[in-house]
Amino acid sequence: MTVIGDVLIDGVPVSATDAVISVFDIGFQRGYGCFEAMRSYDGSIFRLSPHLDRLEVSAAKLRLPTPDRDSIADWCRSVAEIAGDSVVKVFVSGGTDASVPGTNSRIVIFAEAVRPGSSTMTVQARTAPWHTDGDWSELTGAKALSYGFNLAASVAAQANGFDDALLIGRHGHVLEGPTFAIGWIRDGVFQTPGLEIGILESITRTATIEVAGRIGMTVEEGSYGFDDLMGADETFAMSTLREVLPIVQVDDRKFRAGIGTKGLQDGFAALVEAELYR
Repeated sequence: MTVIGDVLIDGVPVSATDAVISVFDIGFQRGYGCFEAMRSYDGSIFRLSPHLDRLEVSAAKLRLPTPDRDSIADWCRSVAEIAGDSVVKVFVSGGTDASVPGTNSRIVIFAEAVRPGSSTMTVQARTAPWHTDGDWSELTGAKALSYGFNLAASVAAQANGFDDALLIGRHGHVLEGPTFAIGWIRDGVFQTPGLEIGILESITRTATIEVAGRIGMTVEEGSYGFDDLMGADETFAMSTLREVLPIVQVDDRKFRAGIGTKGLQDGFAALVEAELYR
C-alpha cells in the first residue's frame, strides 16, 4: 500500500509514518467500527454523497455517534485534491470503551495509490457460513471493519491459484466477493444478487445497474444459486477499485469477456466522465 500525502486523524494532518491510534481502540481489538473506500479521479471523488450516506448507515448499525458529514466530506475532498487518481479511505473507529461504543472514537482518512491491475480476473467459489445469506442481523448491510473472514477467503483462493474468492452462502446463494459485487449476463440479461439476501449495497453496483438501463440492458436482481452463475455467458466484478472487471474463470468454468461486459465498462467510464468532468 502506498499512501499519497498525509493521513488525517480527526482532520489533523499526520505523516504516514507517524499516523497511529490507540491499541486499546475496539476497532483494533475487535474489528468494531466502519469504513468507506471511494475512487478519486483527477482529484474528484466519484459519488461522495452516497458513500457518506452508507457511512452514516454503518455507524448507526454499530451504534456509533453519527459522523460529522460536512467535516468528513471536506477532509475527503482535501485528501483527494492532493492525491489525484487514488482510492480515498475513511475509517471510523469504535473507540476505547466497548460498553459505550464511540467513546474516544477516531476518524482516519487517507488516499492510497491506485495499483495497476489485470484486465480480467479469476475467482474460486468458497462457502461463507459467516454471511447472513438472507437471515438478517444487527450488522447486515454495514460496511464494518471486521473483514477478517472475507480476507481469509481471499487468501485461501489465492493460495489455490485464483485472483480472489467468490462467496457462496450457507443456503447456497451466490453472494458477492470479499471486496466486490458480482454480476453476470445470461441471454442478454444482466443478473445480480439482490440486496434482500444481505449483501453490501455497493456504490459501483448501483452505478452499473444505472448504466445497464441507459444502454437498454434488462436487469434482474434476486436470489441465485451457483448453477445460475455457472450457466451465464459472461460474468464480472463491480467495485470501487475494479470498476467493472470481467471474470474469465469461476472454479474450472471458463467465461469470455464479452460485448455485454464491454458495454457496461464503457458506460461506466462515460458515467464517471459525465458526473466529474462536465
